[in-house]
Amino acid sequence: MTHPERFSNLPPYAFPRLRSLLAGLEPGGPVVDMTIGSPLHPFPHWVGDIVAQNAKGFGGYPPNDGTPELRSAISDWIMRRYGVGMSPDTNIFPLNGTREGLFNASLALCAERKNGEKPVVLTPNPFYQVYAVAALAVEAEPVYVPATRQTGFLPDYRALPKDILNRTTICYICSPSNPQGAVASRDYWADLIALAEEYDFTIFADECYSEIYRNTAPTGVLSVAKEVGADPERVMLFNSLSKRSNLAGLRSGFCASGPENIKAMKSLRNYAGAPLALPLQRVAEKIWADEEHVEANRALYREKLAFAEELFAGIQGFSAPQAGFFLWLPVADGEEATKKLWVEKGVKVLPGGYLGRDGGKKIGGGNPGDTYIRAALVAPMNELQPGLKALKNCIYG
Repeated sequence: MTHPERFSNLPPYAFPRLRSLLAGLEPGGPVVDMTIGSPLHPFPHWVGDIVAQNAKGFGGYPPNDGTPELRSAISDWIMRRYGVGMSPDTNIFPLNGTREGLFNASLALCAERKNGEKPVVLTPNPFYQVYAVAALAVEAEPVYVPATRQTGFLPDYRALPKDILNRTTICYICSPSNPQGAVASRDYWADLIALAEEYDFTIFADECYSEIYRNTAPTGVLSVAKEVGADPERVMLFNSLSKRSNLAGLRSGFCASGPENIKAMKSLRNYAGAPLALPLQRVAEKIWADEEHVEANRALYREKLAFAEELFAGIQGFSAPQAGFFLWLPVADGEEATKKLWVEKGVKVLPGGYLGRDGGKKIGGGNPGDTYIRAALVAPMNELQPGLKALKNCIYG
């Protein structure tokens, strides 16, 4: 029996790698887990009531394209948040979590050849690992573009060689970025859209952390695309309720784009992928329409981010995140720092290199995450504060 080789060069996923790294090592203090970005703040208390009221819906197949009410709720949210009108019928596609969409969009939209050559999919480096797997699934060449302090922790796609840009079909971009918490400005979006127009590729904008910010709501790609008059098919926005509403288990996300892109996504869903169960779609309808709980959630993260910024102020190379709930902390060696923290303090973090790849000499070389650790600020404040203090004392003295 032969096996596909397209995924053979993928490293083990981050969390199994972490388990192997720490295997056999005992924690040196009360365990504080800062590895996984799984929100722990409360979600609205009425979620369970809506599920119960619609429980009969579990007995039937849910609507493949999402309920009209859910699509309208998402469209209304986009108008409130970004000031952009999107048709619920032709521009909105509910997803079973954005991971499904970020992967399937590549299957639906990546060309088999670009200018007669193997297509390229651009991804930030470090990055959400589904981007790379999606590229390999369509037999495209993933190009890992460093997002470092020198580039404002966002990838400088314009600096890429023309031979790469000429083959580019899809460009992934995450803003606010995971893991660094950098936010794409209006000018960054406008320049990326212009680059996409020039080289004819599609921007997949992952904005799943857009509602966790400190002072000013991050600029969204749809707002800038409308402002510059971009082709509606040029940009596809992805967002979800996982971080915004602390409902990662609900698996409610969406993509928004031009009608042809959405048509392709719907067509693929007819054969692969699965819509959200109807009772959960009913919950999502109400959640997208409610902002009160989002504001309360944001306030909790603001408190955590303010504490972290004060605690790590003065640490060479530290940059307070603009948004999101991760700290991207500079260290000499990510794996060694992770082991030291676990053995001496019981604090568990993720080596930054597990979120990145060696970009190769042509793109910049090396893994830009190797000299960082990522810490998720999801634990309750009474656990987080002593955990972060222990981290600082252990790593920075």
